[in-house]
Amino acid sequence: MNFQQLRIVRETVRQNFNLTNVANALFTSQSGVSKHLKDLEDELGLDLYVRKGKRLLGLTEPGKEMAVIVERILQETANLKTLADEYNGQDTGELAIATTHTQARYTLPTIISEFRKLYPRVHLKLYQSGPDEIVQLLRSGKVDIGIATEALDQEQELTVFPLYSWHHSVIVPREHPLTLLEKPDLKQIASYPIITYHEGFTGRSKVEKAFSQQGIEPDIVMSALDADVIKSYVELGLGIGIIASMAFDPNRDKTLQMLDTAHLFDENITSIALKKGRVLREYVNRFIQLCSVKPVGGL
Repeated sequence: MNFQQLRIVRETVRQNFNLTNVANALFTSQSGVSKHLKDLEDELGLDLYVRKGKRLLGLTEPGKEMAVIVERILQETANLKTLADEYNGQDTGELAIATTHTQARYTLPTIISEFRKLYPRVHLKLYQSGPDEIVQLLRSGKVDIGIATEALDQEQELTVFPLYSWHHSVIVPREHPLTLLEKPDLKQIASYPIITYHEGFTGRSKVEKAFSQQGIEPDIVMSALDADVIKSYVELGLGIGIIASMAFDPNRDKTLQMLDTAHLFDENITSIALKKGRVLREYVNRFIQLCSVKPVGGL
């Protein structure tokens, strides 16, 4: 039994038992992958995979238990390396963060700026991803930290804690009819075409829930992944926008106006997530502390 066999076992699960993808991910050959798996089964005296001809369809019952153990072994191996790196180079290394566009654009810049002053020799890798992809990046160990509003708290493999709360707000071109209303309601808002986030991003479900609870079907004419795109099309007069409140900057968005509509939508919680059992470098803990004490947009 060797570490390459264990890595292949883990990767077969990650790649949904597609051996071509496993070989590509580990920079080896498909025949080599197949041989390593067969050798491991022979050594253990167990059938670990459900097969149909040469294809792997899934894990057998002992294979499922083995996969859990393999993940734990490889995690602890990574922890040993992290421990060594911590003592050999306190202020050098890499910090990988996966987050959504909204967080990367509006929440993290000041935090990252402060972090860089503290750790100028730490290389930062920022992955802008959807919530589901952020979960996968955390589970695979590709990133140290995940920050998002959706999906994180549904995963048992992750440790998740809240960072800050926020609400959606409506944005309109200046001198739009809605600006004449002190506090427009959802019915008045729904009388105009709406541009907002894609499903599954930046609290879109809370927007839909607000209208649904009042029996209103809004005319969502366009959706986008990030607030900058939404604001651009609102400026063109294609509709009014519903965005995260922290994504509006009156100094930059001079042609737009944000309405007082936070009371119409449920609160959203942006959370930070870490993979359970993973040893963290000191600078990773420091980054989390910076996030906790400087919640941009927090209410």
